[in-house]
Amino acid sequence: MEIAAAQAVEQRRASRLGIAGWMLFDWAAQPFFTVITTFIFAPYFVSRLAANPAEGQAIWGYTLAVSGIVIALLSPVLGALADATGPRKPWIGAFAAIKIVSLAMLWFAVPGSPLLYSAILLALATVAAEFSIVFNDSMMPRLVSEKDVGRISNIAWGLGYLGGMIVLIAVVALLAGNPQTGKTALGLDPLFGLDPAKGEDARITGPIAAAWYLIFILPMFLFTPDAGRATNSLAKATVTGLRELKGTLGELRKRAGILRFLVGRMIYQDGVNGLIALGGAFAAGMFGWQTMELGLYGIILNVIAIFGCFYASRLDMRVGSKAIVIASLVCLTLATLGIVSTGPGFTLFGLMTLPTEDTGGLFGTAAEKAYILYGVLVGIAFGPVQASSRSYLARSVALDEAGRYFGLYALSGRATSFLAPASVATITVLTGSARIGMMALVAFLAVGLAILLRTPYPAHRPE
Repeated sequence: MEIAAAQAVEQRRASRLGIAGWMLFDWAAQPFFTVITTFIFAPYFVSRLAANPAEGQAIWGYTLAVSGIVIALLSPVLGALADATGPRKPWIGAFAAIKIVSLAMLWFAVPGSPLLYSAILLALATVAAEFSIVFNDSMMPRLVSEKDVGRISNIAWGLGYLGGMIVLIAVVALLAGNPQTGKTALGLDPLFGLDPAKGEDARITGPIAAAWYLIFILPMFLFTPDAGRATNSLAKATVTGLRELKGTLGELRKRAGILRFLVGRMIYQDGVNGLIALGGAFAAGMFGWQTMELGLYGIILNVIAIFGCFYASRLDMRVGSKAIVIASLVCLTLATLGIVSTGPGFTLFGLMTLPTEDTGGLFGTAAEKAYILYGVLVGIAFGPVQASSRSYLARSVALDEAGRYFGLYALSGRATSFLAPASVATITVLTGSARIGMMALVAFLAVGLAILLRTPYPAHRPE
């Protein structure tokens, strides 16, 4: 059966309010990735909780690796269960509870506390966040028409970055004090009497991200229609779901285009995840950036990312999801090469020397300014590469198999997700150089791009 015909079996019944509620999931979820795993708490974990930045980057990499293994093993099973049981919202609610509690507990990750405490909480929150995304993404094909999935996906992703940026701005402007002056970026005393010397400006991001998520997932629960409940019990649904998962894996041998897309995405998304998760920590270790510098860097990237997603939402309808993903991967590969080629006094692996004097203020050296320019390339591309990958698959599967295939999609984003951070961590340990360790990400991006170039679009089409 053709995908379009299969999708015509069930009419979309989502109102604008229902679609808006679904889109707000990204708005609710993104601050976790923005302030916790990228720009604020993860760099604090690396530079303040660990004995030294190299050790911190290695342990953070292994934390991501363990989380990725759990997600890779269970996402396809949960996706199959979603199709067999029907409703997605109960699953999202259960994982939301785990995520919210784990994030709130990060407040107690004081300097000198065991790294294992923070690592476990971060792993739990990451696993819960990713499992929630499996169920949320699988709702999309039922809500909007095939021609609109790329536009809606990119707009939702852009809203996510806007939400993340708002939280990040609040942290930098009102909560994060400069270690020397104790003042925020606006020259104010941090709210609530937060003491940057005790890491309170970074630790507070856990409870803030938890509260933000709790508040803004409510519209999805209230207004977005869910799939109907299946007649099977959970036990029978589990058996059915696992049987369907086995059948889906067998189908992939006959659906070579979808298989190739999932394999390519598995590899390049590993590089994207590694770049997002480790980029801020890498800068913190290399330049000694504190919460304020990292926050401002994150704001710059998020502003660019918002415009990138909204522009890509229009381009996706015109040129298709595949073209957006390819262009984004080229941009990310070049940006990663630029980032790892930059150090105090040089960029482009020393082919271009830079002044070493510090002019004072934020980002006072030429190397820091070059790093930010490469970061702009990351900001342009890292939203569209993920949003258009999501719409790529949504255009390639039928409604009644969306849960299973989005479970495999989550698997493709996490099956080797331990490899990129583990590769970065291991190479960093062996060489003692965080820069050499980060070079591993280039290979993941480039190999994934090469596979995608030979993948049909939509992926269900014959090659």
